[in-house]
Parts: sequence; structure tokens; C-alpha cells
Amino acid sequence: MITRIFVRALALSWLAAIISLQAVGQASSVPSSRLMTPEDLVKLLQSGKEKPLMLQVGSHMLFLQAHIPGSEYAGPAASDAGLQQLRKRVAALPRNKFIVLYCGCCPWNHCPNVKPADDALQAMGFMNVKVLYISDNFGTNWVDKGYPTVKGE
Repeated sequence: MITRIFVRALALSWLAAIISLQAVGQASSVPSSRLMTPEDLVKLLQSGKEKPLMLQVGSHMLFLQAHIPGSEYAGPAASDAGLQQLRKRVAALPRNKFIVLYCGCCPWNHCPNVKPADDALQAMGFMNVKVLYISDNFGTNWVDKGYPTVKGE
């Protein structure tokens, strides 16, 4: 019995490792035309112009610790449940709605969330989507720069 449990646990950890490896580097394949820098987003938010819908598509714990004011938690886009949550949130929006996706869980070339989120919105016909380019992580590239944040929900 213990051997069977151990074998099942080992198989699940191998599956998780394979899924993680598939996600590595996905963010790097988001076209540069759909990227936005933190500096550009801050300028836009301070400009007084219409604000985009900002959706954090990473971990809920990261969102609770610090997120961009006015942004919403949309679920971890690396999972099917997170993608369903994202699709549900935007389903009724006009396809020209300005949307900014961001994560910041880890260095850009390891982020498993932004590419699936961007792909999902592109597949739904959204034409005005930007992905916030966070090269290192949200703490380094947003919080440590003194950009506005809020904690909690």
C-alpha cells in the first residue's frame, strides 16, 4: 500500500515537473507589440486618461501581498481553472476594451501565466490587450520602484 502511494506521488511530481518545463519561456513569445513597460503603465495611470482594465493573472497570494491599484485578480492563467475565471470575467466586454494583463511571479522568461492569458484573450477576439513586461518580478520591477500598490483584496 505504501509503495503504491509512493509511486503515485512520484508520478504526480514528474507530471508537475513536465508541465512546469513546458511553461518556461512562454512569456518570451508574447509579441513585443503587445508589451507595455511598468513606466509606461504608471504614466498612463497618472495621465487622467481612461484607465485600462488591469487583470493580475498570477498567484492569489502575490495579489494579496501587493497589486496595482484598481487591478483585479483574474486567476492563475497557467491553470485551466484560472483561464476559465479570466474568460468569465471578460466575456461580456466589448472586444476593443483596453486590457492590461500582468503577473510578476518570477522572471519574465519563466512566467507560466501571461502567455496563456494573452492567448485566451486573443482567441476571444480582444484587439486591445497589452501585457505588462515585468523582467524580474513584481517586487523588483514595481514595488521597489515606488509605484503605487495596495494590499489585500
